[in-house]
Amino acid sequence: MIRSVRNTLRLARLAFILARHDALFPLETLGIAPGMVAMARLVRRRNDDRRPGQRLTAALSAMGPSFVKFGQALSTRADLLSERVADDLGRLVDHMPPYSAAQARRTIETELGQPVEALFESFDDVPIAAASIAQVHFARTLAGENVAVKILRPGIEAAFARDMDLFYWLANLVERARPVFRRLKPVESVRAFAEVTRVEMDLRMEAAAAEELGANFADNPDYRAPKIWWDLTARRVLTMERIEGIPIGDRERLAAAGHDLDAVLRKSAEAFFYQVFRDGFFHGDMHGGNAFVDAEGRIVPVDFGIMGRVDTATRGYLAELLIAFLRRDYRAVAEVQFRAGYIRPDKSVEVFAQACRSVGEPIFGKPSSQISIARLLAQLLRVTEQFEMSVQPQLLLLQKTMLMAEGMGTKLNASVNIWELARPLIEDWMIQHFGPRARVERLLGDTLDAARRLPLLIDTLEQMAERERRRVEHERVQPPPAAPGGFGLPRPGWSGVVVAAALAAALVAWLR
Repeated sequence: MIRSVRNTLRLARLAFILARHDALFPLETLGIAPGMVAMARLVRRRNDDRRPGQRLTAALSAMGPSFVKFGQALSTRADLLSERVADDLGRLVDHMPPYSAAQARRTIETELGQPVEALFESFDDVPIAAASIAQVHFARTLAGENVAVKILRPGIEAAFARDMDLFYWLANLVERARPVFRRLKPVESVRAFAEVTRVEMDLRMEAAAAEELGANFADNPDYRAPKIWWDLTARRVLTMERIEGIPIGDRERLAAAGHDLDAVLRKSAEAFFYQVFRDGFFHGDMHGGNAFVDAEGRIVPVDFGIMGRVDTATRGYLAELLIAFLRRDYRAVAEVQFRAGYIRPDKSVEVFAQACRSVGEPIFGKPSSQISIARLLAQLLRVTEQFEMSVQPQLLLLQKTMLMAEGMGTKLNASVNIWELARPLIEDWMIQHFGPRARVERLLGDTLDAARRLPLLIDTLEQMAERERRRVEHERVQPPPAAPGGFGLPRPGWSGVVVAAALAAALVAWLR
């Protein structure tokens, strides 16, 4: 009850902030708290000539760090909002006023157990960047190495916990009040957002992500991750190598420094492919300021707070979907969705293929450089409501990252499509992992795995059979009372049925 009252009051505050920016349309679309929305309309700012997405972006910025992050997550949900609104939210900048150097120093000393002067040769009190969750200061280690020190904002964990409680409350409210939106899985989407945010606020996890990404590219001459100083890293403090380079989004500086922009674009597209399809572990916030090109032409990412994972089955689905769209084979696009279980089997493959064509043709009718696979997937979500297609929250971060990758590619060379660059790699990967030979190898692996588990399964079955034998013997000594209206006949034993069923299940699992 107290939680409901508290969140209702917070929702009222948010409604009035939205009204002041003439951005009430999300609440109006969701159809929740209509009385509150009607009251908020009384103070709505009128004659605002900004686009709806720009007004919503301004409102979310005024609400605080959690809502900035949530707005960025919403930028992938063109199925909830219009494509133009989603595009405007994608430009939501995660910049916040910096907090004091004294607070930053206190956090370092609390987390690392020593004064800043005992840990660093020098420490810049003026931060180089300040965002919703943390800010970054340049420093020099006692060994004279240049580093960047990321420090969480004071009290940020408690603030996010309060806002996350509100998000869960709203998502549950939407699912109860508007069953039509259950297909979009609002609660599951909030849960995915909460998990990403929870990991982002433990800087040890970010350090581990940077090292894992670096290990995945250890033999790649074109892409690397910064070095981590683990002895200067804790839950609320992260120290990593200071990257000397040019932001990958700064086309003019890259060209002036003599970098081959097409080569940079190729390296970026290949790195994205390797992360998603080869490793299933990708950088989830790859905008133009989160990667640098160093003097050797290598791409060096930073800010590893948001990372995504894709399992093997989903990677296969994505590769098939991407190749089918690039080939404009809409029947194949539809069949991929059905095989993945995203479309109910009682729906028509032919009609769904027609819907996919209605999405793809307007996009593929444009010049190659203007083809956006990320936008295509977003529009695909919008036309699938009639097919009761379930939204897959684990793909939303990837879709957002794809949109960023496309934007970065367009800045580097507007006449090149990054998906065409990556297409040969994706097709080779599909042959290696899902071709006939790969299927046979996977079947052999599954069979050997089942054979290794067979002795344990037999032991388990023997134990089950022994317990059943003892139970039957006990019933023979003390037969159960006859059921009312029965003939007093003893109940048949079920040991044979249980053992036969278990052996049949074991045999099926082994044969698979």
